[in-house]
Amino acid sequence: MPTYDYECRACGHRFEEFQSITAPPLMECPSCGGEVRRLIGSGAGILFKGSGFHQTDYRSESYRKAAKAEKEGSSAGDTSTGGKKSGPEGGSTGSKGGGDK
Repeated sequence: MPTYDYECRACGHRFEEFQSITAPPLMECPSCGGEVRRLIGSGAGILFKGSGFHQTDYRSESYRKAAKAEKEGSSAGDTSTGGKKSGPEGGSTGSKGGGDK
């Protein structure tokens, strides 16, 4: 159910009313009892996210290049060790072993 904006012609009082689409418009101001008129609002802004919408599927070439560069830049930071393990990788350290004398 939408919310409608009203304005009183007599006192200028503005208010909102939550009504059904099929409900008749209000005629009386709750403040002074004067005649009210329903205002035309801009409505709610809608933002479609994900694939399948013109706004997200048909971006400009410059936007796509910047997004690709950003994606490649963030994935390059994940391989900071280059696949090598840090620390000793087995073998003798010289502190153990050597046998008893």
